[in-house]
Amino acid sequence: MKPELTIQLMDTHAGGDVSRIVTGGIDPLPGDTVRAQMEYLRDNADGLRRLLLEEPHGIPEMSVDLLVPPTDPRAAAGYIIMEVMGYPIYSGSNTICTATAVLEAGIVPKQEGRQQFLLESPAGLVQIDATVCDGVVESITCEGLPSYIHTYRATVEVPSLGKVTYSVAYSGGFYALVDAKELGFDLTLDEERRLAEAAHAIVEAVQAERGFLHHTLGDLGPLPFLHFMGPVEHVGEGYYRSRSATYVHPGVICRSTTGTGTSARLALMNYEGTIKPGDRLETVSLRETSFIGEFSAVEQNGEVQMVKNQITGKSYVIARSDIVVNCDDPMVDCRSLHHILSGQQSGAADPL
Repeated sequence: MKPELTIQLMDTHAGGDVSRIVTGGIDPLPGDTVRAQMEYLRDNADGLRRLLLEEPHGIPEMSVDLLVPPTDPRAAAGYIIMEVMGYPIYSGSNTICTATAVLEAGIVPKQEGRQQFLLESPAGLVQIDATVCDGVVESITCEGLPSYIHTYRATVEVPSLGKVTYSVAYSGGFYALVDAKELGFDLTLDEERRLAEAAHAIVEAVQAERGFLHHTLGDLGPLPFLHFMGPVEHVGEGYYRSRSATYVHPGVICRSTTGTGTSARLALMNYEGTIKPGDRLETVSLRETSFIGEFSAVEQNGEVQMVKNQITGKSYVIARSDIVVNCDDPMVDCRSLHHILSGQQSGAADPL
């Protein structure tokens, strides 16, 4: 009989966005950094991403996070982020979910109250601040990538929408930031489909017109994301709230406001002088879930003003399961997958 090929998963969600944490079943990947391992996976074993995000095992709205041994001894675990559009080097919601899974799996033992540890993402080390109450992970605060405004209030002509004003921020990916009210949106759940259609049209128009270079990383590909911004409400001293919605792929508006989308918004508010270090912004999704972004500090990097920030949210474990990989299934393409599966035995060891 053929050995049963299985992948061990812990499904989680933060703000409604499902992150499938791969806890076992994958052989160690080559690469002396998590970034290098991500590049190997992207270039040589993309079948894992496709297996878990496409039919019959998944849907495009999900994300996948593969736990890998850290290459930095200070980190408790490494993780590689996979989404329908590819391999982002960082994601706030995926980091919140991964940190929760690391605690729930016992890779980092839970401690009552506040505890800190490091994870290693493709973007580098990430400080995690977890709060545990009665054994439950109540919140995760993670560092957002330093964010900055690349373009401020440019315009583009969009078929069916006319002239659209947008800004562009980098916060782990390039985001077009668009005022929802200017397009007639209130950012409510019944608008989800129209928001996705409008965002797709705007992103395609921007992509056709221009590209964006990161100030140190260079060309990161065409603009991938769009963040709709609602009006800002001043809730209290140093505390703001705004409805938000993030587009990541044709037809897909994230369930959460996303950590990187929130970081991008903080960069814009700093650029416009409406927020100061220590202030917080709560972004509220179409499904009434929220993340809280805290503006930590400003750092000057050459001519670019970088906004340091932290993102706080809560993740929930929703399933633990084994995915059975049947390479004879016509719905499963193992050609870029089989060589990384731990297939010599039924089940697989924890990669850590």
